[in-house]
Formats: sequence, structure tokens, C-alpha cells
Amino acid sequence: MSCNFKVPFVGSAEEILNKTKTAVISQGGKFEGDQFNGTFSVSLLSNTIEGSYSVVGNDLELNIQKKPAFLPCNAIESFLVKKLG
Repeated sequence: MSCNFKVPFVGSAEEILNKTKTAVISQGGKFEGDQFNGTFSVSLLSNTIEGSYSVVGNDLELNIQKKPAFLPCNAIESFLVKKLG
């Protein structure tokens, strides 16, 4: 099951993507892409979360393609909004 959500941001795409990259890498993950779109993966409790992102206007659109079955989409969204807000 995939998760799709938008994280609205103020400022430039570069700023939100730097925050995103820092959050992913600080958790030991990988982040690849540019100011328009890319991919990321991060380990959480020995499980991998993989997804992609795109920047549309002032929204960071996230699509999680792989996640642990026990982790609901709204928990991932809540965590990311806190980290990026």
C-alpha cells in the first residue's frame, strides 16, 4: 500500500529539500534528486521506507511506495510534517 500526501511550505524549494535531505540522512537514509523531483529511502526500526518526491508550487508531494505494514500512512505524514515544518 502506498501513501501519498502533500507538505505545504513557505520559502524556496531548495530550502524545503535541504531540510528533507538533512532529515533523511540524519536517520542514515539516502536522498537523491534535484529541486523538482527525486527519491529517498530510510530505515526505521529495521524496516525500510522508500518513496519519491516532487515539488509542485509550494507543496512538497510525497509518495511512499514501500513501508512496514505496521506503520500507518498518517504516522509517516505526521512525522515528516514535524521534521519539515
